Amino acid sequence: MRVLVTGAQGRKAQIAAVDVEPSPSLDGLVEELRKHEAEPLALYDDMGSADAPGRVVGDAIGRFGGLDGLVSNAGINRPGPLVDYSVEDWDRMFAVNTRATWLLAKAAHPALKTSRGAIVAVGSMSGTNAHANLGPYGPTKAAVIMLARVLAQEFGRDGIRVNTVSPGMVRTGMTARVYADQSVAAERDALVPLGRVATPEDIADVIAFLLGPDARYVNGHDLVVDGGVSGNFLGRLPGTSQITRS
Repeated sequence: MRVLVTGAQGRKAQIAAVDVEPSPSLDGLVEELRKHEAEPLALYDDMGSADAPGRVVGDAIGRFGGLDGLVSNAGINRPGPLVDYSVEDWDRMFAVNTRATWLLAKAAHPALKTSRGAIVAVGSMSGTNAHANLGPYGPTKAAVIMLARVLAQEFGRDGIRVNTVSPGMVRTGMTARVYADQSVAAERDALVPLGRVATPEDIADVIAFLLGPDARYVNGHDLVVDGGVSGNFLGRLPGTSQITRS
């Protein structure tokens, strides 16, 4: 399978992994892929640029001779209350988190139509659950979920499936500082019905499923991968354990 993954995460096969600049995480991914006899291609570009998505798609197709899958995974987060947010930061968030998915899909459409491939965009539980003080992060993820649904309607006629994965809490490089505090990490684990915060592999395996043949009839779906935490609100209400049957 020939797959382009933005955001420096990937799986086996021919993988074009994209990050904004050279980094230890991307170098490590390339080495790991080589150990699994995959053919990695490291690309560097800024998904917030209007021209970058088309460039990386073209580079991947030129290297691999086609494309079977696209994973739009690049994302940024700039927390803050909306009343204090700048227009520049708002636009930057939407450019990376939402617009890049549209531009990647546009550029990849001809190759994916030929291969009858698939697209997976990474949303978030914040795209369907409001979260104060995260700036426009939630709105950008809500927009990418709807964008994927519209693309699924338009691209489906060409044999291209488009879905989203919405992770809950995940231990990543972006959240490493949070989980460095063991008490906070334990509290977060306790919030999840499955008893732990997700690892990147938990999300990557679901993305691989949506790209693969077992998901051949899944199109326009947002698959929430959060261990049940976003549905656990009522169980966390104070006094719930004191309620008795009448």
